[in-house]
Amino acid sequence: MNYSNGNFTSPEAHSNITTQTSSSMDGLRIIVLCFNLFSGVPTYSYVIWLIIRGRNGVASEFFNFNLNVCEIFFSLSSLAFLLLERSHIFVTIQRLSLGLAITIRPLFQCLICVERYLAVVHPITFLKYKLFRYKCVCSVVVWLLGVGSCLSSMFIFLSNNINAFTWFVLLQFLLFLSIQLFCCVAVLRALKQSGPGERGREGEEENHMKRRAFYLILITTVTMPVLYLHRSGKLPRLC
Repeated sequence: MNYSNGNFTSPEAHSNITTQTSSSMDGLRIIVLCFNLFSGVPTYSYVIWLIIRGRNGVASEFFNFNLNVCEIFFSLSSLAFLLLERSHIFVTIQRLSLGLAITIRPLFQCLICVERYLAVVHPITFLKYKLFRYKCVCSVVVWLLGVGSCLSSMFIFLSNNINAFTWFVLLQFLLFLSIQLFCCVAVLRALKQSGPGERGREGEEENHMKRRAFYLILITTVTMPVLYLHRSGKLPRLC
């Protein structure tokens, strides 16, 4: 029988194609991880330096400061991804680092959004809880929750219960997204209500502050689902 005119593909050829595709994906993955490592650490370190050298110091941007510290740790965790197949230690570090992405980072983003929401909608309450000690307490709570999330992620993977991990991530995502959407809508509503009645330079400055708060919350809200989807794309490799 003659197969010269057919579309017959031998198992060996199919295996070679699969191997080449896998090698290409691994190469792209290495490039992305290296970019995340060598660009993320200097960038976030520079942002932290700007916050420290700023006019108001760390106190005014304390949540943003902690968020950038978290981003540095997350960028450094790319080393664990690059060395994933070298040792089981790197696998453990990589699984622990999931808590940074699914809990600590979005929690600090939520605190930034809530802080801007209070400044626009409830300025009296914002001035009451603007003190540095309240921010320290909130930040300590976030880091403790993040450590618990890191340990939970590792133990869930050790038990091979992927359904539990899916719900673990999904519930946090819905909670954080709901908080950020609420802040975004509330600030937008306050901006629209106060716009027509405000006059003069003070009114323009207040509107400018509200617009900045709205854009910041909106950007944070949009980027969070993208980051969650980015992390979800790595789950099949972890399982």
